[in-house]
Parts: sequence; C-alpha cells; structure tokens
Amino acid sequence: FTEWTSEGSLRHPVYLGLRKDKKATEVKKQEPKPKVKAVTKKAAAKPNKKAANTKTIKAEDDAANAANYEMKVGKQTLKLTNQNKVYFPKDGITKGDLVKYYDEVSSIILPYMKDRPQSMHRFPNGIKDEGFYQKDVDVDKIPTWLQTEEVFSESNKEHIQYLICNNKETLLYMANLGCIEMNPWNSRIQTPENPDWLVIDLDPEEIAFNEVVKAANETRKFFEEHEIDSYCKTSGATGLHIYVPLAAKYDYDIVKNFAQLVAQNINERLPSTTSILRMPAKRQKKVYLDFLQNRRGQTLAAPYSVRPKPGATVSTPLEWSEVNAKLDPAKFTIKNTLQRIDKKGDLWKPVIGKGVNLDKVIKKIYEAV
Repeated sequence: FTEWTSEGSLRHPVYLGLRKDKKATEVKKQEPKPKVKAVTKKAAAKPNKKAANTKTIKAEDDAANAANYEMKVGKQTLKLTNQNKVYFPKDGITKGDLVKYYDEVSSIILPYMKDRPQSMHRFPNGIKDEGFYQKDVDVDKIPTWLQTEEVFSESNKEHIQYLICNNKETLLYMANLGCIEMNPWNSRIQTPENPDWLVIDLDPEEIAFNEVVKAANETRKFFEEHEIDSYCKTSGATGLHIYVPLAAKYDYDIVKNFAQLVAQNINERLPSTTSILRMPAKRQKKVYLDFLQNRRGQTLAAPYSVRPKPGATVSTPLEWSEVNAKLDPAKFTIKNTLQRIDKKGDLWKPVIGKGVNLDKVIKKIYEAV
C-alpha cells in the first residue's frame, strides 16, 4: 500500500495473501521506531550538541525530501514516494531513476500505450523480488483523474477495470507504483477486438542468441517475399519481437491464424533451431516462434519500456541492419536509450501507421499453393 490515510485506512492496497506465521489477533498496526543516532568517539570527546542536532536534522530532512516529493505534471500533482529505493541492486539504479527515465521518454512511448488497457507488472521492492501483476484497479481508491475502462474477461468470467495510460501523469503514476515495465494490449479500447499490429515473439530456450538473429532475418525475408513491411525490436530480455502494422483492420482470429502461418513457414525453413511447440520442455535448445501473442488480452513490453532485468535493459526498436551477429540486447539500457532516440529518432513510428492488406497477401499465398 502507498500510505495510511488520516482516517486510518490504507491507500492503494493490493492483496498479496494471508500470513501463516501469526494469528490474526496478534497482528497490530506498526508504528515507526524513533531513530537512534550513533555517536562517534570524536564527537563524544568534543560534544557540540546544538551543531550535531542541527546537522542531523538537516541530513534527515534532505534524505526525506529526496525520497518523497510532489511533482506537477499537466494539471495534476503527483506524490512520488521512496525515490531513493534501489530497484536494480547490481547497478545502483533507483526508483527515482526509473521515474526520471519515463518522464524524459514519455512523448516517445505514449503513442504506443494510448487507449490501451494496461497489465501492470509491479515491483515495489525492485527486481530482487518476483513482483506481481495487477489488471483490476479499484476506482474508489485511485485518484479520480485516472482513466479506466471496464472490460469483460472471458477467462475470469468477470468485468475488469483496466487502467488506461494516455498521458505523462498516468505513466509516472504507474512508474511510482513500481511498474518497471509497461505492458499494453495490442488493441485499443475503441477497437478492442482488432489489434493494431501482428507480432512474432522470438523466445530462445537454451540456444545461442545468434540463432534468434537468424530466425528474425528469415522472418523478415518471408515478409519481404510477400511485400510486407516488418519492424524489429529487442524484447529487453533474451529475445526479439517482430511487428507488422495492421491499423486495426482485422480481428484477433484472422491475425492469429496468419501469424501461425508465418511461424509454421519459418519453422519449415529452420527446423533444427526453431519450434512452434508451446511447452518449454518440448522446445529445448530452440527458438520458440510464439504466434499466440496475437490473442485478445495478451501483452508484450512496449517499445522503449524498461525491463525488470539486471542492467535495466530497454525493449529497443532496431534498424534491420542492426539485426546481425554483433547484436547484443543487453547494451540497450535505461542509461543510453534517450541518446539513441536523439540520434536515430523513433524507429517504431510506422508500426502505428498504415496497415498491411492481409486479404491481398493471404490470397496470393493460397493462389501460389
């Protein structure tokens, strides 16, 4: 939860489970213990209580101000908390660094999040913990200016209130909740059954990354053979994502079926290094050609999203010329992504541009058969 309110209630609580180590009657509200100041030998020898107290109070105030502060974004004032908390232990990258990154990249990432339900993957303690997913938000306990959309979940057989991220203030609100990565739907609330893109997720299972690169280039070759423009980005982890713009012209069933056709074709071309089998145990030492990402409600890390991985890697759009044997996804991080954007611009823009005519492509494929 974020904090205790003046009425004694929890603000923004998330249920994680029941404690098994205590009885309910033993659980009491904890109050912070007063800090005990350490006294050095030098200070004890020459006490200067007034100066020491003033210095200590100032240091504590400075630390508190750095960790918690308010930020004016648009018409809203965000209360940013625990900004000094380390989210990436080996790299010393803090929650404040994450919020700062999303603040600076907001104008670039927001077009790929706009009007899309968000599946929030929260890491309130950084990547040392597994984190948890939150899709349903309690509209009575979040700021009134946040936008939500009620969507019926077929799997859960219930309505879910998804958060919609259309502006910087919402983006930073999510980052402050511990959303290291941003996971939007493939479709927008205006056309929930029609994705804006097709995606082939190349997910390696105990195989050299160079084989992922080969699979990506073979996929690009297939698309080029059918006069389809495709775009590649790092997943921010171990794989690559290949997108084809569709402009929401086709429903999920059509898109998934075509993606399956693509995956099967690539698997036939590279049978020894790729697989279309979903179970990891059945695709050891191969690159999984995941076409099932093209289903309603599925999410992938947005372009320019940070990932909860060591180094604070970023899911980064690439030029196809960069998809070669020298490609190392770990080199694209929170520390250099903004400089890359300044140099190359937004390479992902065409993905939300004019869509491919799948009807024409599918007709040609079956005519050839």
